[in-house]
Amino acid sequence: MTDSNSYPNRIVCLTEETTETLYLLGQGHRIVGVSGYTARPPEARRKPRVSAFVNARFDKIVALRPDLVLAFSDLQADIGAELVRRGLPVFTFNQRSVADILQMIRIVGALVGEAEAARALAGRLAADLECIRASAARFPHRPRVFFEEWDSPLISGIQWVDELVEIAGGTPVCPELRHAGLGRDRIVRADLIAARRPEVVFASWCGKAVRKATIRQRAGWADVPAVVADRIYEVKSTYILQPGPAALTEGVR
Repeated sequence: MTDSNSYPNRIVCLTEETTETLYLLGQGHRIVGVSGYTARPPEARRKPRVSAFVNARFDKIVALRPDLVLAFSDLQADIGAELVRRGLPVFTFNQRSVADILQMIRIVGALVGEAEAARALAGRLAADLECIRASAARFPHRPRVFFEEWDSPLISGIQWVDELVEIAGGTPVCPELRHAGLGRDRIVRADLIAARRPEVVFASWCGKAVRKATIRQRAGWADVPAVVADRIYEVKSTYILQPGPAALTEGVR
């Protein structure tokens, strides 16, 4: 049994995926503050909300006396730096791929003394993905898929999304942008996407409601196969753009 006093017991999670991971490991009681965007699990929303995505209530975080703050990506680099200047320990993840997400889960577990449980959780998630991949391999056709995570400018999906599209049986139409970690490096021209003739469009506009009419009315998109067949689907951001367990479960499904 883990000696809880040997590991962080007052954790602030500035994004949802580390919160969900800790709850899945049975360690939600260690969390003292969460992001205002947290939706998973529902009980986590009862925790004090201390941040959005690119800003935070520093005084409130300090008042919670955290012994660990978990952050994510370059977008929270300034938040992390300010918390470090205020004397707090900060661990910033930067996962971009499915493999990175599984590694994040293992690291979070190790940070709270639950390395074995975290390895088991990551193993189950990886095995489930392989089951989906095997099922999708039986499809007679792999449709061309465009995933957009913003509409203006038009931004194609990040690496883990492209990988999940492939696992689920699709062929991403922007594979050359897969490894571009920053959104600004995945900006694409709508006419170039139309020329790649996507058969399915998935849209998840970072928390903003998707308007299918906006997609259908793009110049040159009237004869795009996905538009003609009305295969335009919204996926909630909390499922697919959260680089944690949600993306590897509800997101890919």
